[in-house]
Amino acid sequence: MIRLGIADDHQIVIDGLMALLKEKESIQIICTANNGQDMLRKLDEHKIDILLTDVMMPGMSGLELATIVNQQHPDIQIIALSMNGEGSVVEQLINEASIAGYLLKQTDAQELTAAIEKVYHGGIYFPDNILHALEAQTRVKEQINHAHLTQREIEIIALMEKDLSNKQIADRLDISVRTVETHRKNIFRKTGTNNVLSLVKWAYAHKIIT
Repeated sequence: MIRLGIADDHQIVIDGLMALLKEKESIQIICTANNGQDMLRKLDEHKIDILLTDVMMPGMSGLELATIVNQQHPDIQIIALSMNGEGSVVEQLINEASIAGYLLKQTDAQELTAAIEKVYHGGIYFPDNILHALEAQTRVKEQINHAHLTQREIEIIALMEKDLSNKQIADRLDISVRTVETHRKNIFRKTGTNNVLSLVKWAYAHKIIT
């Protein structure tokens, strides 16, 4: 019997997951919670094998919950569930919380069951769309590393995104206008862009600014 805990701030999502799994005799839902703090309290009272947790929860996020569970209950395997399939999000959960699986909320009962069973037996479960997102995230990081942007250049990009003039940027950073102009030239060269609009698009795509 696979003992499962579910954390999601939307009760309708928990109800839906319970409905999807109710016919699975090998899976027993031990506890549910609408926030991370409540789930942590219940984990002190109940023994589970797998925690299925939403990523975006108010208060304590799914990342924070998963990180604490990984530290305090290392025997519990964690599967993250989210509407967000961005590689940066998945990578952070893997690195900081050692999650064993990641599913989008569009998943069906068959895939959900397959993920739970595989993780329970010591495996990991990341569907193709999530693996592709992780590969894309790796390429983005390689491009950022290749650009070799300095912290000062990143600061200037953020100010350029706010449509500040060279003089305004110079005043804000307490440097000369000529220094700002030099930084701008270097930024355009390193990022392969030639105007502020294309630079800002590049910066957002590569998570330089958010």
